[in-house]
Order: sequence, then C-alpha cells, then structure tokens
Amino acid sequence: MEEVQLLIGDADAPAARGATFERRNPMSGEVATRAAAASVEDARKVADAAAKAFPKWAALGPNERRNRLLKAADLLEAHAQQFATLGLAEMGATLGWGHFNVHFAAMILREAASMTTQITGEVVPSDVPGNLAMAIRQPVGVVLGIAPWNAAIILGVRAIAMPLACGNTVILKASEVCPASHRLIGTVLKEAGMGEGVVNVITHDPKDAEAITEALISHPAVRRVNFTGSTRVGRILAQIAAKYLKPILLELGGKAPLVVLDDADVDAAVNATVFGAYANSGQICMSTERVIIDEKVADEFAQKLTKRVAALSTGDPRKGEVVIGSVVGKPTVERVQRLVADAVSKGAKVLTGGESDGTIMRGIVVDRVTPQMQLFREESFGPQVSITRVKSVDEAVQLANDTEYGLSAAVFGQNLARALDVARRIDSGICHVNGPTVHDEAQMPFGGVKGSGYGRFGGKAAIDEFTELRWITVQTGERHYPF
Repeated sequence: MEEVQLLIGDADAPAARGATFERRNPMSGEVATRAAAASVEDARKVADAAAKAFPKWAALGPNERRNRLLKAADLLEAHAQQFATLGLAEMGATLGWGHFNVHFAAMILREAASMTTQITGEVVPSDVPGNLAMAIRQPVGVVLGIAPWNAAIILGVRAIAMPLACGNTVILKASEVCPASHRLIGTVLKEAGMGEGVVNVITHDPKDAEAITEALISHPAVRRVNFTGSTRVGRILAQIAAKYLKPILLELGGKAPLVVLDDADVDAAVNATVFGAYANSGQICMSTERVIIDEKVADEFAQKLTKRVAALSTGDPRKGEVVIGSVVGKPTVERVQRLVADAVSKGAKVLTGGESDGTIMRGIVVDRVTPQMQLFREESFGPQVSITRVKSVDEAVQLANDTEYGLSAAVFGQNLARALDVARRIDSGICHVNGPTVHDEAQMPFGGVKGSGYGRFGGKAAIDEFTELRWITVQTGERHYPF
C-alpha cells in the first residue's frame, strides 16, 4: 500500500488534521493507496505556494526552463516501472499501458521543453508617429491542472508541462482514483529541480471534490484552469470558472465514429478498429465506439472484426501481459452491459463478447446498432464497439455527426479525395484518414468541439492557452495631443 502526502512548495505535507482517504484495487478490493485528504485550507496553502514561486520561475531564462523539463523527462522514464506498478494497483491497468504512458508523457515534457523559445510576439504597425507597438506573450501566473485516471501519467503531465514551459507555476489536482500515480509526477518534477513551489500536487477525498476545486479556482493567483475528464464534470467546472472569470481549457468525453466507405481497405479498417476500441479496455477519450459502415462492405468487416476481437488476450493483468485487462471498476461493467442490453432489446446483435469476471470483460462487438439505441449515443468508456450500417456517404456523415460529442474521428477509403472531403464534413476537433481514432502526438493541437470541450493542448496551440497576449507601446518621438 502506498502512503501519499500533499506536495506544497517543496515539502511533503499531511492534510489538515491528518485526514486521509483510500483508493482500492478494482480487482482485489485491497487498499492500494492511502492519500492525504486535503481541506479547503490546504487548497489555499497550495495556491499560495505556487503564487510565491511564480515571479522567480517566470523570470527564468527559456533555456534553463528547457533544461529542467528535459531532465524531468529523463527522470520520468527512470521511474517507469514504479509508475506502471502503481497503475496496475490503482486502476487495474496493464503494465504495458503503464509503460506506454510514461514513454508518451516523457515526449510531452520534451515537446514542452522545445517550446520555451517559441513563445514569441510581433511588432504591430501603429498610426501614431514614433510609436513602437508590440504584441507580446507573457506567463499568466498560477495554472491549475485537473487530470483524470484513465491515462494517468500522460494526462497528468499534459496538464502541467506546457504551463511550465510558458513560465507559469502549477498545481496538479490529482484524480481520486490514482492519487499515488499523480503524486509521483510531482516527486519526479521536484527531483528534476524545478524549484520550490513551481510544481504542487493536491489530493482529496472524492466527497470534497467540488469544494476543493472551487477553492482553487477562486484563489486570486490562479489565472488559468485546464481539465480533462467527463462532459458532465466539465460543465460544472466551466460554470465555476465563469463565476470567477477564469479561462478554462476543457478536453471532455467522446463517442468517436470510424466511418468505413465502400472502397475502404477492410483489413486496414478492422486493424484500426481493434486498436481504437480495445486499447486500455476502451477507456480512452478517443476510443472507437461507433463504426459507421457502408452496407456493401459491412458483412465482410463484421466477420473479420469479430474473429479478431474474439482472439484478443483477456485476463488478470497481475498474472501476465494481456491486451484487455481490468476496467477501472464495477460501475463500468454495469454501464456497458446496460447499454448493450438496451441495444439487443431493440434489435441489435452481439457478435462476440459480453462475459465478465469481476472487472475483467471480454471485448464486445455489437452489430446493427441504430440511432434509437442508447449504445449509439452514450459514451460507454469500456471494451465495446458498435456497428451501424448505412446506404450512402451522406448518411454516414449525418450519423457520424449525430452525437453531442466531437473529439476524434476516422474515415477509411481508398479514394483519398473523397475520404478527405468526408473528414472535413465530420464535426470533430480531430479526424484521421485511414488511421485509428486513437492517435495523439505531443506537438499536435489536441482538443474537441461541441460536448467534447474547447481549447487545445499540444505544441504552439497550447502557448495561446497558457500565456497572456499584451499590447505594449514605446513612444520613441514627440507625441502630438489635440489639447
């Protein structure tokens, strides 16, 4: 069992009055982590520490910030086994998923390091004689990052890496599901020499989430917020942020469509679906949840997909590496089974899967799903994919867009001009032609539209999110005034 304390300034600290909460292993029910349960008072202390550290960090040269971020990336990879073991205990994640998280999170830190010298401005022509007008970007202050559990290290690091590169200090509000995993990120950045108070981590009991979050957002030093998680919670946070006039970046839920046109390479589409639907047991915001396919190739696709999914290795990740391990908890099993049962009751057909052993589920393929079924509309966040058959390209686009979500999508077709046209018509922040819906790179502008949120993580796009654009002028000659 891991014991976790708050990271305030440069010191480990218990919560006020020594309060703690527990996170249990989803497979065994044993206590995986006992973590400090912060109070509102603790939240204010964390924000004060970050505020105190801001002037010194903001004044640091870009190459020094780069060096420290690069060191953090190396140290993160050195802790890979520890991160993977924590992920197995807290979330039931496979060790392979844990190691991939660390590898990609290190890439995020290195990409952020490369951005420290890319925070530029411009000279803007002025109509005033002798007036030098500039638009410059400056760090904003303290950034609050709120990260989820499903890709704990990737998304925990993403919440704070670019804010740090831009010269801000940060608070990472850890997920209640993986407090030890997120707290270890803080330890690594501390070891990398970020400096006292530059990175702070707060953990809290699930019942205190709203009070702690509002205390942090309302703190005068907190100037930006970013959140990755469910659309339901994103709406709540957007309202709190609006109350205090704090800009917030939201990367929320998804119901990613993979559109298969009549000229698609069916084998390639099957491969992308298997990866996109069942990586991390379907617990990824970009997971392929809906295949929308031309009826001319639907039978071939369904047959090949079913064969592949039925053969995926499934089991207890504590006993060896598998493709599909545990989901995060029993509620996920119940949600997926409820959605599938509703679809079957309305005429859909389960081609494979559906069995579960505790929190371990075999991959599910459900054919002949229609928009009238809950499975077509609700995010399952589990190891399943539905197949919806269509008669035309226009119908495929209409159904791909018939959702409240708009994060990731994919289109398969060998006529690239037509496939690209379909991609442009799909209402999503991300769309891949002849590639999986699950695809991320640290330098890409990552984010969604509609119920999937707004704003962009990644590369230069993130600079706009975590800096303030200021207009500064210098009068170099005599200024004429009308009176």
